[in-house]
Amino acid sequence: MTSANIASRKATNKYTAKNGYRLSSKTPWGNPIVYFLSLILVAICVTPVLYIIFGGFRTNSQITNHPSGLPDPWVLDNYKSVFTSDVFWTELGNSTIVGIATMVGVVVLGIMVSFVIARYKFRYAPVMYALFSAGLMFPMTVGITPLYLLIRNLGLSNSLLGLILPQIAFGLPQTIIILVPFLQSIPDELEEACLLDGCSRLGFFWRMVIPLAMPGVATTGILTFVGSWNAYMLPLFVLSEESKYTLPLGVQMFSSEHSVDTAQVLAFTSLAMLPALICFTIFQKKIVGGLTGAVKG
Repeated sequence: MTSANIASRKATNKYTAKNGYRLSSKTPWGNPIVYFLSLILVAICVTPVLYIIFGGFRTNSQITNHPSGLPDPWVLDNYKSVFTSDVFWTELGNSTIVGIATMVGVVVLGIMVSFVIARYKFRYAPVMYALFSAGLMFPMTVGITPLYLLIRNLGLSNSLLGLILPQIAFGLPQTIIILVPFLQSIPDELEEACLLDGCSRLGFFWRMVIPLAMPGVATTGILTFVGSWNAYMLPLFVLSEESKYTLPLGVQMFSSEHSVDTAQVLAFTSLAMLPALICFTIFQKKIVGGLTGAVKG
């Protein structure tokens, strides 16, 4: 250690002693209490999921005799039965169509509305943003009865379009709240430079705004897809034919029909939640990065 470093450390120690505090020595692994609490929270969240997945590899007798035990022996018949079922693949296809269509609709409409609110200077922009923010205070469950009557009067009951359009409407507030800070953080000088180079307002939107807002777009798209995949209340009211069921509704109907076959119900449930779980796990960094950027903006 050089004399300059020694002098600097002595000066720092005198300063901290004078102001009544000491520099805390940080352990290389951080605070162990935080890690312990984090492990407890992870265990609380992961244990039910693992129980459902492992339960599909067991028989009903194993579950009855040892509810919290591991499969012994491992049984693949439950998952094979679900994979060979036409009902599962039909419901998987319906959920995929509804999820992707809802995601595309929410992202496309959300980024256009957010661009207008964030980049156009007019009197009612804060009012529009406040109205969309207020939309978060009215979940779909509150207005499910008038919403169902509206869907029925429009002739969209028992159709996938009757699920997609309301989910797009209820997904827009969250999307706009996340995207507006992203678009507001884009420097005005960048837009002025593009306009001086002959780029139109629409060209600036396509060439600059969308690429710069991709973290927020990815975040809102993933959250919308997962929310649509897990939706249960709206499909329960809108859909009446089994051929139009989505997976959450199909799980409930499958559980009712096979109430005595617990192992097969667990296998069906684990396969139904697996796509959303994989999607959320793969893109969790994008979700966290997008929300962090929205807060900073």
